[in-house]
Amino acid sequence: MRLHKKLSVLAAAAATIPLLAACGSSGASSDQKTVALLLPETKTARYESKDRPAFTEKFEELCSDCELLYYNADQDPSKQQQQVEAAITQGASVLVLDPVDGKSASSLANRANQAGVKVISYDRMISDAPVDYFVSTENEKVGEMQAQALLDALSSIPNPRIVMINGSPQDSNAGDFKAGAHNVFDASGVEIVAEYDTPDWSPDKAQTQMEQAIAKVGKDGFDAVYAANDGTAGGAIAALKAAGIDPATKPVTGQDAELSGVQRVVAGEQFMTVYKKITPQAEVAAELAAALAQGQEPPAGLVNASIDNGAGSIPAAYTPMVAITKDVVATEIIDDGWWSESDICTDFYAQACEAAGIN
Repeated sequence: MRLHKKLSVLAAAAATIPLLAACGSSGASSDQKTVALLLPETKTARYESKDRPAFTEKFEELCSDCELLYYNADQDPSKQQQQVEAAITQGASVLVLDPVDGKSASSLANRANQAGVKVISYDRMISDAPVDYFVSTENEKVGEMQAQALLDALSSIPNPRIVMINGSPQDSNAGDFKAGAHNVFDASGVEIVAEYDTPDWSPDKAQTQMEQAIAKVGKDGFDAVYAANDGTAGGAIAALKAAGIDPATKPVTGQDAELSGVQRVVAGEQFMTVYKKITPQAEVAAELAAALAQGQEPPAGLVNASIDNGAGSIPAAYTPMVAITKDVVATEIIDDGWWSESDICTDFYAQACEAAGIN
């Protein structure tokens, strides 16, 4: 029998159990190995533009006779629960699950375990439930890198004053980033003059929070902004500009090396971002998923750590990351193939690129 490959791409807005049941069989055939990739949201650009295509390409290379189901939960835990049920109904033997809410996702991992389905917790940890692997970066170190970058930028100020705009309280990673930043700030004499958690990682909500911080402490009442990712950084920078504050005078952090974030770094509006090498992360998850689907052991050296998620010790694969400031965009972003010069240096940013030596 000739092997075949089928990629099921299901629109997130239409990802309901009845529709999925109508789209295909209720289970995988004996020679069909089915894996589901379930991503959490679309407000952070990386998931659709980077994680999904990198995972898909690597997975198809390694498991050519597999079926890949894809879902995005649009930041809705209830939708993600429906999608997990749909994936199991469709015959998935492996879930690569990036949870909207790491705590409530324990019920999803337990459901998969009861059905004999393997679970790879991707990017965000699923807490207090059986998980086969965890693939991510060392998240507290991300926060530490961001905080240390601000301290370095503010080295001439004895006791810098910082506004903190953290990530979503539903996201376990956001708590790790926040804890890592506080590890550095709390030991360094920093004054946190205002601090917020940002529901859904929403740039609009981050902008509102920054506006509230400016109203609270005044334009001269803070020296820098800790923003947990590039989306919240964009919101904070919009608020600075609206208040007549030059963002170049108030260093702002970020994370994910989104195109807009990198462009702001080149233009001097955003001080730094953390480039979590998402392509290697997605490829590692694909390697683990392909191995599990085919009943194989993962390649040697892929798993390089372990972490306790509250239900036991989970084998973990941590992938690289690097702090990105203007002076390393060419070597760390462009040379690495994350974004090209033409991606970054559009007409609007051409002059900034030239000034930064990117041409």
